[in-house]
Amino acid sequence: MEEFKELMLGVWSEACRHIEIAQSAANIAEMLVGRMPIDRLIVCRIDKDQSLIETVAFGPARIGERHANHQSPWSISDIKRLIHWCLQGEVKLRKDEDRTNHIPFTAIPPSLQGDVLVGPLVSEHETFGLLLLVAKSPHRFTAEDERICQALLEPFAVALENDHRLRELNALREVAEADKRSLLARLGREDLSETIIGADGGLSSVMERVGLVARSDVPVLILGETGSGKEVVARAIHNRSRRAAGPFIRVNCGAIPPGLIDSELFGHEKGSFTGATSTHRGWFERADEGTLLLDEIGELPQAAQIRLLRVLQDGSFERVGGEKSIKVDVRIVAATHRDLAAMVQDGNFREDLWYRIAVFPIVLPPLRERREDIPVLAEHFARRAAMRFGLKLQMPSPDDLSLLVSYNWPGNVREFSSVIDRAVILGDGEGLEVAKALGVPTDVSVPTKTNNSLQGSTELKATATVLPLDAVTKRHIETVLAATHGRIEGLHGAAALLKINPHTLRARMRKLGIDWAGFRLRR
Repeated sequence: MEEFKELMLGVWSEACRHIEIAQSAANIAEMLVGRMPIDRLIVCRIDKDQSLIETVAFGPARIGERHANHQSPWSISDIKRLIHWCLQGEVKLRKDEDRTNHIPFTAIPPSLQGDVLVGPLVSEHETFGLLLLVAKSPHRFTAEDERICQALLEPFAVALENDHRLRELNALREVAEADKRSLLARLGREDLSETIIGADGGLSSVMERVGLVARSDVPVLILGETGSGKEVVARAIHNRSRRAAGPFIRVNCGAIPPGLIDSELFGHEKGSFTGATSTHRGWFERADEGTLLLDEIGELPQAAQIRLLRVLQDGSFERVGGEKSIKVDVRIVAATHRDLAAMVQDGNFREDLWYRIAVFPIVLPPLRERREDIPVLAEHFARRAAMRFGLKLQMPSPDDLSLLVSYNWPGNVREFSSVIDRAVILGDGEGLEVAKALGVPTDVSVPTKTNNSLQGSTELKATATVLPLDAVTKRHIETVLAATHGRIEGLHGAAALLKINPHTLRARMRKLGIDWAGFRLRR
């Protein structure tokens, strides 16, 4: 095509310059007008999955005219015939007087009169389309025009492929945005950024230690009461490390049945035990090149502690029933609410494992020791609950904050979140029923702050007798036990509803003198 060299250089430049094919087609059509007697250039995409032909671009551009996609449905058999013709790669000329039913000619809109050149567009990734050149009446296309049309097929096929990929990316982006909006709605959040409430307040010293250790790969042990936010801190360590692009996997060691711990952590081979119908990758393999949070690590039995120690020492293990050693690169973050040092002294936790995981301990203060964070926490959870429940946003009042600050929060941030959720639901978009959510009698008056700080100086002055905290807690637990018929563990158990560890709940019930067996008899 030496005779068309200058023209084709311009065509290729336009075809590759624009992301969308509509602009390329319009500009190339303007270039062709001076060389060929064309009235219209049309580009169509063949959708073989949906059996239709879609107009995606045309030119030259005309004043007041806008490009609009037009779709024509076809039968599956005709689409297959058309694609078969496209693969042959030859341009066909339909003369003005020719009205045969040759398959490429049936793709020409009936409104187009005069000579029409039809060229197949086929990319290496099997994107199919058609290039239509319509002659300006009364001109006729020549053999040279056919050669030019043949030369145009490759650049237009590339432009059509690029346009198709752009459409796919836009569709995937829309799906991803929809999934993101759905996830945010379920979480009751406005964005997915990891925000740690109190990072500049009561958790400032904790976040300093997170910043120090995140860059290294040493094991971290997070110590804190149930519900204090240990997983949030573990995620912050992961997100600030070089492993941020890798997986972050949380395993609740206390929730895995003892007989399945090895299989869950290290995987198993097919046929290694009854029910092992396929090979199973354990949590360590899934966390390769990422971070594995071993929550409630104090619940691990001795046998699992031994195998865990080996992984920490040399980064290798065997699946249950396997003989091949598997190497992994996993950063371990352990968390517990238990006193592991005391467990080591009692022989319930291996001393060598303790030294391995406690290289860099981080102690999380309970919520009652960082009451300055309560106002911002209340606002955060109120926003989240309003979004999740579809209710009008209501911010906590000064009286609400006084109640929240004066409460001792044995369940920490997890309990705080549940209380705010309950207050939002009870308020039904008209306000926050914090007093009811906490179980405080409604005739209790709450004084305003006596100084600028909410810490320490706020007290409840009741016009009626205020129930002791243990009495309120006991009554609430008994209400939940009645609803669950005395069931403690499981998806619908009391521990799940109260969002605390089952062992913690049992210990609290023993302390409060609650006989949960009696609730089972009421079924």
